[in-house]
Amino acid sequence: MAHPKIGNMAPAFSLLNQNGEKVALKDFRDQKTVVLYFYPKAMTPGCTVQAGGIRDNRKELDKQDVVVLGVSPDPVKRLQKFIERDDLNFDLLSDEDHAIADKYGAWGPKKFMGKEFDGILRTTYIIGKDGRLKHIMDKFKTKTHHEDLLAWLNENLD
Repeated sequence: MAHPKIGNMAPAFSLLNQNGEKVALKDFRDQKTVVLYFYPKAMTPGCTVQAGGIRDNRKELDKQDVVVLGVSPDPVKRLQKFIERDDLNFDLLSDEDHAIADKYGAWGPKKFMGKEFDGILRTTYIIGKDGRLKHIMDKFKTKTHHEDLLAWLNENLD
């Protein structure tokens, strides 16, 4: 499935976070720029590196009125474990049926160790305070994801 178009309204969602509380995109309207990033699985090496980079740059993101939401098909309980284990300081959302990943075009065919299967395509969406999609990052290394993200935000946010 294709990504939503830049400039269009970002697809609405409401998902449970690591505490079982509902988090909806509309909660941040006119207040925060939303960084919505889809990752394959909590507590796996690449996802841990990516989440750690965001955690360690939280102050920078706060200065720019940016809220980060990580989305994966993990159940709520596993998200709670990931937050506790890695001392994460942002919400992780559970998209177990990958309905939101589908809406964003972040679910599709992958290859791993010679096998093909459907799963999360590691993608980051930057959604403006007006609810419109500003930017899509889908080619990055987990190690430098936060650097690429901050560079884009620094250049493009007012």
